Amino acid sequence: MKEDKLQLTKSLSLFGLVLFGLAYMTPMIVFGTYGVLYEESGGNVASSYLFALIAMLFTAGSYALMAHKYPSAGSSYTYVTKVFGDRIGFLVGWTILLDYLFLPMVIWLIGGIYLEAMAPGIPEWFWILSFIVVTSVLNLIGVNVAKKVNLVLMLLQIVVIVAFCALAVMYINASGGVIAAPSTDSFTGGNFSLIFSGAAIACYSFLGFDAVSTMAEETENPKKNVPKAIMLVTLIGGIIFVASSYILNSAFPDISVFAAESAAADIAKQVGGVIFSSIFVATLIIAQFTSGVSAQASASRLMYVMGRDGVLPKGIFGKLHATFKTPYMTILMVGFIGLLALKMDVATSTSFINFGAFIAFIFVNMSAFSEFFKLEKNERTLGATLIHIVFPSIGTIAVMKLLISLDSNAVMLGCIWLAIGLCYLAYLITKGQKLKMDIKES
Repeated sequence: MKEDKLQLTKSLSLFGLVLFGLAYMTPMIVFGTYGVLYEESGGNVASSYLFALIAMLFTAGSYALMAHKYPSAGSSYTYVTKVFGDRIGFLVGWTILLDYLFLPMVIWLIGGIYLEAMAPGIPEWFWILSFIVVTSVLNLIGVNVAKKVNLVLMLLQIVVIVAFCALAVMYINASGGVIAAPSTDSFTGGNFSLIFSGAAIACYSFLGFDAVSTMAEETENPKKNVPKAIMLVTLIGGIIFVASSYILNSAFPDISVFAAESAAADIAKQVGGVIFSSIFVATLIIAQFTSGVSAQASASRLMYVMGRDGVLPKGIFGKLHATFKTPYMTILMVGFIGLLALKMDVATSTSFINFGAFIAFIFVNMSAFSEFFKLEKNERTLGATLIHIVFPSIGTIAVMKLLISLDSNAVMLGCIWLAIGLCYLAYLITKGQKLKMDIKES
């Protein structure tokens, strides 16, 4: 079969797509980043997650709207290109690569940190390399295999999350306390700047709802199922994040005695003993594995579409495996970039990733807004005004606030990445290369 005749295979139902998004999002990440987020938000973890959920729900609505109209694997890159043109679309696609390319790296980094804590005799680099190799093999074989693995491991995550929260409630009752957020964990406490700083990092936990749209060309009835999956993944994940952090914050209003990057493991030991702590850490690592599978798959699809369109070298990025019909070159590239986890820390890398995501979120909201003016006059109803004008506007304002709340180093690195993209775009324009979209209709 010739290379240009190969296409991604449609094999994902709505359930499979939601499972993919939740696996990408990794509900247990609320525990994995809890200590880091606690420090950044000044203890306002639940409030930070709540604000992040609000911002993400409005933005998810814009993604759902655009996914219905343009069912392509290109996600934000596709949507912005169709609305604002090739050049702006390329820059948004380039910027979102910060999210998709480096998110697997962070996932593998967190998994490596916890595994090294469990087995100090084995170096972190060994675990990171193991993650990269195994997830790459699964993604090379195809999403059907990954879907089966995700189902089993996602059920395990849910069980452990429920058990952790139940044990925390028992701990609160045993100590004579009540399930109530501490006074600092409130919008009325005047800690808005801390809450927004925390929310800027908390949004890392939500990354996954947008990745659902990258699987559009492998989804049955994508115009219907992709928008539904985007909203379901955002809502389910947000409820888990807010509820879990609320309970943990009530049980342990002060976690300064724990190491920030592995605080959840220490809390698990405190509420459930050594055995539960071991189960928790093992499940968190497994959760990181499933998230890594989904994140690598999503990143490879974005680069594949950009390669197929010719804005990245087609001979490398636009190729599918003849047997598995997967973008094998981009899968391997994401694995290679994951090696940067050997030199990065969690706080910096999550902020760095969120810069790219926030830029893409803003432009997708703006795209949904612009689509309103393409409607016929009789289509500009109150409902259309809400979903095209009001909701995207709220989403844009909320995400802009999160963007300016990011760590200054993350903003600087993000701007450098964007500057590189501008130089590459200028190079393409100088060559006279036409940026051409190839939207796969379903």
